[in-house]
Amino acid sequence: MEKHINLITKHIPDEKYTELIKSNVINIRKYSKGCCMHLENDICSHLEVIIEGNVAIDRIDEDGNVMCVTNFTKTDIIGGNLLFSKTPSYPMSIFAKSDVIVMQIKKEDLFHLMCEYPDFLKAYLENISYNAFILGDRIRGYVRLKLRQILINYLKKQSQLQKSNIVKLNMTKKDLALLMGVQRTSLSRELAKMHKDKLIELNRNYIKII
Repeated sequence: MEKHINLITKHIPDEKYTELIKSNVINIRKYSKGCCMHLENDICSHLEVIIEGNVAIDRIDEDGNVMCVTNFTKTDIIGGNLLFSKTPSYPMSIFAKSDVIVMQIKKEDLFHLMCEYPDFLKAYLENISYNAFILGDRIRGYVRLKLRQILINYLKKQSQLQKSNIVKLNMTKKDLALLMGVQRTSLSRELAKMHKDKLIELNRNYIKII
């Protein structure tokens, strides 16, 4: 069978790859476009390497809104940062954006390959480290945008109640942060950014909606 070259398998000799395929240590699986490959909280039991296609990592909130955290494509790996966790469950849902073909390797077999091929282990660690960075960066951006929207909704509501675009603050910044479910520093930082973006004018005792 043709050897699909990616960040992982390029460090395995051809003879070893053929052996792993024949013994079903490496399996090839297909997903149809639009199908859910893994639901949030499903247990991750395999490492998956994308051979063909595009995959979306989605987060569905309590209101049913879908946020696409990131996309993976050919040679990217799925589940690499989960397999060896004490709680190896998918934190987000994974969907096939196109017809997808993946290479699957079970946790135990993956561990043996890491021990046998140090370059394999190095490539694996580099890949999951990069993926963790990308996911973390996207999630931080989402949280910031979500906080801004919460603040805008709160200020609009208070503006209606007070019948003015100048909203008097009837609580401390610390209490307002608790209400928003964030740290005071995060709240102050976001308010400063909103002021810089000319959405509001800040004052110690009030916030003016522009």
